[in-house]
Amino acid sequence: MVSHIPGNVLTGNFRVALYLDEGTSDAQQEALLNVYSGKLGGPIADFAKLVGEVVSVERVPITFDELEPYKGTDGSPTTLSNTIFSTVPGAPVFVGKAAQYRSKHAALGHDLSLSGHNALQSVFVFDG
Repeated sequence: MVSHIPGNVLTGNFRVALYLDEGTSDAQQEALLNVYSGKLGGPIADFAKLVGEVVSVERVPITFDELEPYKGTDGSPTTLSNTIFSTVPGAPVFVGKAAQYRSKHAALGHDLSLSGHNALQSVFVFDG
């Protein structure tokens, strides 16, 4: 999901574009759209209330490359856990730097190309 948030994040009215991997089946697409629209309840339903408009749903090739982790004094990857700064409750988050981030979406009015910015990586599991 890529979002345009016009002002304070808590006031909502987000405009979003949803991206699904090109290998997503029709059944998987329907299930994911049900989650992200809030139809299935849970914490994502609270988030869905902030969305004012879904400008597109697209199947595209999606790849994730590992981030370049920041290292602690002992040489191990730096992690966040049990902290309000983690974006993934209950799982450690690896902190590092992304070599590149690129996102372009005309309907959202953005064209981003970033390199060397902070990045977070973690596991993400929905329990049903």
